[in-house]
Parts: sequence; structure tokens; C-alpha cells
Amino acid sequence: MKRTLTVIRALGLMLMVFSLAYVMPVVTALIYADHIMLLDFLLAMIWTAAFGCLMWMATRRCKGELSVRHGYLLVAAMWTAMPAMATLPLLLVIPGLSFTDAYFETMSAMTTTGSTVLTGLDNLPPALNIWRHELNWLGGLGVIVLAVAVLPLLGIGGRQLFKAETPGPMKDSALTPRIADTARNLWAVYLVITLACIGTLKWAGMSWLDAVCHAFSAMGLGGFSTHDASVGYFNSPLIEFVLIVFMLFAVVNFATHFLVWRSRSLGVYLRDVEAQAALGLILLSCLGIAFFLWWNGIYTELTTALRHASFNVVSIATSSGYASVDYAQWPIFAPLWMMFLTAIAASSGSTGGGIKMIRTLVLVKQAGREFVKLLHPSAVNPLKIGGSVIPNGVVFSVLGFIFLYFMTIATLTFILLISGMDFISAFTAVLASINNCGPGLGTVGPASNYQGLSDFQTWICTFGMLVGRLEIFTVLILFTPQFWRR
Repeated sequence: MKRTLTVIRALGLMLMVFSLAYVMPVVTALIYADHIMLLDFLLAMIWTAAFGCLMWMATRRCKGELSVRHGYLLVAAMWTAMPAMATLPLLLVIPGLSFTDAYFETMSAMTTTGSTVLTGLDNLPPALNIWRHELNWLGGLGVIVLAVAVLPLLGIGGRQLFKAETPGPMKDSALTPRIADTARNLWAVYLVITLACIGTLKWAGMSWLDAVCHAFSAMGLGGFSTHDASVGYFNSPLIEFVLIVFMLFAVVNFATHFLVWRSRSLGVYLRDVEAQAALGLILLSCLGIAFFLWWNGIYTELTTALRHASFNVVSIATSSGYASVDYAQWPIFAPLWMMFLTAIAASSGSTGGGIKMIRTLVLVKQAGREFVKLLHPSAVNPLKIGGSVIPNGVVFSVLGFIFLYFMTIATLTFILLISGMDFISAFTAVLASINNCGPGLGTVGPASNYQGLSDFQTWICTFGMLVGRLEIFTVLILFTPQFWRR
């Protein structure tokens, strides 16, 4: 019971910290002299801070280190409570917006999914657009990683949170001796690359507002845009190229970026087997789909095919979700291959979603081991990736994750089918939600959005986004009887 109260105390503290995120839209409202938006965001800031303060005051005497079990509980609580508080500005500003749609929008933002139920994005107040994209950016590397740097200062250990939220090999490898230093260093790298993205997009022709918003969503691989037509609004090959470069930066493990900065050597990238596999698969897919589109006469010029294929393939494969054209109108092989890539192409420790490339490599290697075992039953054949031996425990964990991943997709797809959605729309909506990608196909394709879903369907997709962002185990473990036993 005491540790549960510690979770509530920590959640209250983090909501107070989260209220500081409203400073950016408040400043934006001041810059644009939008006094109505200024008042709305100040109210939202006060309400968020007050709610967090009440939780903290009620449990302020409950201090202590969190167990791994309670770390999972706090992670799930934070990722559900923060989007709920983030709905306040949307509910205050947008007439007729239901809580269901507002929560879907903020969950989509913070899980960096990029799905939206809003239309008229071109006419949204600048402060509200900044808010949506800031949530994309904060969710990118993980609000929890930020918490790891902040919680020790508040008297609560953060290592359990880091292990509960962070995917892949980053769980057990510290870049610095102290976990808080690791988190701060990752955020420093994230911030520096984001600032570079803002400057480059402004140079490429965007306004400052568009540059900031698109840099936030590009680095978070969230895919939100300030325009209904997404990146297609700009119709600029240069802007598309800049976004491609930074999306590829964001799909690589940020620990790798940090090690490059610390060692002052680009050779670190060449030693990252996961990054090589991810980038190689994405770039080969760009070339292959470009040739496929040109061969099928979708584009008469190979250069035009390469332009649109490269941007949209990179966007979907990295789980960003931007669109420059309605790729759902391409021959079905192309968009389905793109949806397949979004499941496997992102690196662990990046801001992307899906299975992650490291797990894909483990599965491929394990399949090879099984072939060797069939031919040579007595052979000793350890699984190696990048020269490192992967313990069998990790292999079993990956196999368990993959099973739950596909069962979750199948279950949620069947639920949407029961609710009346067609198969393509249901399957790709779930796939896009689990992989935090954004657009699917059919009624949720790149030329439309999720506005036409019923409230029930919207909540199913919202749950899918949360499960995908927290890598399935962190959420589903809360539904097991073993978790709640002493």
C-alpha cells in the first residue's frame, strides 16, 4: 500500500512538472497577441499544476524507492494521465470537441502516433498547433526518460522507470554511470538535433511557426502537421529532403548519436549493426518502390517517382506518418509494403514505433540457428549480433514479445471488424496505432483521418497507441492476476 501511495506521489510531482510544458504555447499566444488562447492555456496550466499538487499533498509523506512492479504502474499511469490533462486546451478552444476525440488527439501526440481527428489545421490558432507538436516532441524520446533525470531531484529513484519504458538494449546498458546523467545526455542530443532541424527547415522555406512545429514532429517521428494536406501543402522537394534526413536521424538509436558526439567519431554508426540494417532496408525500399511506381506508369518520370517514393516510404517506415501525396492510390503492393516496414524498421532507443529492428535481427538469427540445429543437433551455435552473444533469455523474451504483438493486432482488428469497419481500414488502423505510425489505409488513409470513427472505435485505437508506445508488456502486465498479488 505504501508503495502504491508513492506511485501517486510521484505522479502528482510529474503532473506539476508537466504543467511547465504549457509555457511554450503561452509564449506563442503572447507573440501572436492571442489573448483568448493565452487565458485558456494559463487556465490549463493552473488546473494541471493544481491537480498534481493535490495528489502530492495527499501522499507527500510516502517516500521511497519504487520496485520494478510499481515502476510499471507509474509508467502506465503517467502515459494515461498526462494526455488526459493535455486535453484541456483543446476542449476549451475547439467548439463541440468531445473528450473522446480530444483524448485520442493528445494520446496520438504523446505516443508520437500522428493520427488526428481534427480538420481545418491550417486555421488552428498558432498556440494550439504549437501545443500539439510540442506534445509530439516531448513524447518522442519519452516523457519517462525526462522523468528519470528529474525524479532523483525530487527524492524518487528513476532506474525502474527507465527499465519499464525504454525499449531494446538500452535497458541494461548505461551510457554514463548515473541513470539521471544518461537521461540528460540523451535529451541534450535530442535538443541539439531538433534545433538543427528547425534552422534547416526555416532555410528551406518554411515560416518559423511551420519550421518549429514540423521539426518537433519530425524528431519525435510523430507526423503531425500544421496543414490538412500535411507536407504536400508545401510542394517543395527541398523541404521533403530536409525532413527525410532528420527522420532518418530520429529512427537511429539516440544512444548511438550520443556516443558519436562523445567519441567525435562517425565510425560509431558503422559499428551499429541495427542502424545499418534499418537504414539499409529503408533506402533499398525507397529505390524499389520508386522503380515499381515508374514501371507501373504511376509517374512518367523516374525522378518524380523517386521523389515521392523516398519521402513517403521514409515517413511511413520510420513511423512518422507525414504524406506528400495520397499514396493509398498507388498499386496496393506499395502502401502495404510501407505498412510492413513501419513494423520493423525503427531502431530501439529511437523515437520510432513497432517491433524494432533489433528484435527482427534476433528473430532472423534464431531462425538460422534452428536450421543449423536440424542439420547438426549437437552443434554449439550461440546467437550473435554485431559480435556480441545474445543470451537465450533475451531470445525467449523477444519471442514472447512478438507473440503478444501479433495477438494484440489480431484481437484489436477483430474488435474493430465486429464494430462495423471494413477489413483494410480495421487492420491498418490497428497496425498504425500499435506501430505509432498515424495514417492507415481505407477510411483512415492519408487523404482522410480518424474523424469518422465511432467513439468505441476511437477508444480501441487509443488503447492500441498506448500499448504500442509502451511496448505491450508494460500495459498488458497490469491485466494479469500475478501483478496484483503480494
